[in-house]
Amino acid sequence: MPRDGKSSLIQRIANKADATFKNCSPADSKAFAAQRSELSALLSELRAADLNISPPKRSSSSGSGPGSSAPVTYMHICETDAFSMGVFLLRRGASIPLHDHPGMNGMLKVLYGKVRIRCFDKLERPQNASEAGGGGPSPPQSLSPSQSQMSSQQAPVWLSVLRSTGEFTEHSGPCLLTPLRDNLHQIEAVEGPAAFLDILAPPYDPDEGRDCHYYRVIHAVGGEAGQNSKEETWLLEIPQPDDFWCGGEPYPGPHVAL
Repeated sequence: MPRDGKSSLIQRIANKADATFKNCSPADSKAFAAQRSELSALLSELRAADLNISPPKRSSSSGSGPGSSAPVTYMHICETDAFSMGVFLLRRGASIPLHDHPGMNGMLKVLYGKVRIRCFDKLERPQNASEAGGGGPSPPQSLSPSQSQMSSQQAPVWLSVLRSTGEFTEHSGPCLLTPLRDNLHQIEAVEGPAAFLDILAPPYDPDEGRDCHYYRVIHAVGGEAGQNSKEETWLLEIPQPDDFWCGGEPYPGPHVAL
């Protein structure tokens, strides 16, 4: 605990996240929005030094612990039934592949470095590449042999929309996702290693239908995505990519108790 007897900033963030996601239902949109706004304000204050985290030295290309070969590592801070909170560290050039958060809210705050985030949303039920579009856009027929086989035999194809692409630094506000908006995203380190605090509410839980699924953009429906337009794309659900895995390392910051 800080010497002045006050709770650490990360403890106050945890307390506010607990109140926001446990006691305030998103169905009560006005109260939930007010609570989330207060949580966003606290997150905007957070810096790497508040968690005793610092960027790696220039001689190291890794955003993770010494000797770690994982492209991404995770520092667990806390988890309840309502939310989970931890820190992701990305090595230089690393990327967290496009993935979803079924029925979940999320908040991401960069601690150091720069990340580029692309956000998507699904527009309709999944289809196979061989199905007709029912009057709407049809799944793409011009897939590679491996994509076509996977799509027709195993994995669904989703019509989706690219909502936004943006770059975030420690000076940016939090990036938000909801069950219905910006729920799928890809995160990549830009110009060096990066780290960000991640809050998910509720946490991933396959037994409750909240498993993580990965996707690949396979086809743009058509047209150019201008500054004020949204690009429709087809997403192929894929297994976790072979070149992505997440290691773990101890969290060095102030203790959080709930």
